[in-house]
Amino acid sequence: MKPLTLALAATTALTATAAMAQQTTLRIQTHYAPETESGRLAQEFFDKVQTMSNGEITIEPFFSSSVVKSVETFDAAATGILDCDMTGGGYQTGKNPAFQFVGDIMGGYDTPYQQLSWLYYGGGLEDAQELYNAYDMQLVGWWVYGQESLASTKPIAGIDDLKDWKFRSPPGMETKIFEKLGATPIVMDFTEIFTALETGIIDGADASGLANNVGLGLYDIGKFTNFPGFHSMPSDHLACNKAVWDGMPEHHREIMSTAMESLALRTALTFEKKNAEAAAQLAEEGVTLHEWSPEDRQAFRDAAQATWPEFATTPEAEALVESHLGYLTQLGLVSSE
Repeated sequence: MKPLTLALAATTALTATAAMAQQTTLRIQTHYAPETESGRLAQEFFDKVQTMSNGEITIEPFFSSSVVKSVETFDAAATGILDCDMTGGGYQTGKNPAFQFVGDIMGGYDTPYQQLSWLYYGGGLEDAQELYNAYDMQLVGWWVYGQESLASTKPIAGIDDLKDWKFRSPPGMETKIFEKLGATPIVMDFTEIFTALETGIIDGADASGLANNVGLGLYDIGKFTNFPGFHSMPSDHLACNKAVWDGMPEHHREIMSTAMESLALRTALTFEKKNAEAAAQLAEEGVTLHEWSPEDRQAFRDAAQATWPEFATTPEAEALVESHLGYLTQLGLVSSE
């Protein structure tokens, strides 16, 4: 009877432990379609979190901004319509221009690894967290796929081709930079790009990295692009409702943060490969890939960096620009003179 008693006791203990296991359910929206590389990586992240938590964390994903528009995702999470926002800080520049400098600094870092290094080892996460917390949100982490490429129905071989070039732009500082270079940026939602390009409302689009643009079908219409990219390297974020985040068990928060670090690395590594494959594929399909000259690239960087202080019109934005410039100088990407 003793072994049976022990077995029953063990079963009772396991049942009690299972009953005590804390459950977290998160509704997360991303602007990416599931067919894109970033969409696939997002799903991999969701699966990994559920596996690592042994099913204690359940994620209900919404792709392609299917609940609210991309720019509205942050507010939907802050107000409880969703739990987490998996778009990017750049969509929230209307709240505070400081979000530009956690969303897409533009003309700054050369690689995802440099940008992630600022977040995790340059004081960026602490600085950005104050900004997010002020809007009842918690920044969990970033995933950065690298430099973006444009899509265009007209050649974009260099700075001169930007004159009167009408293109989809995300909101924020980018519109100011491209206007200085003679282009005509039109702000529209990420999900509207294909139709606008197809109907000729725009000549081109700043959408995503080369491989994601292929997944969106942009090069079925626009037969010109630039590669490698240089102008924009957005930091897609995972930001959660702060009350929801604070209410999660500590080990659930740790799982989410660690999984985001994994997603960041896997994203950067994946796009190193996928963008190169996409470039080869597009060249075979007759798409023209323009590699901008060092002089034209520098002209863009100069225009971008000259715009940073113009856009840093709040104390929070000024502090983030100062933080970035300090780290960029340390990395040798900005002159200390």
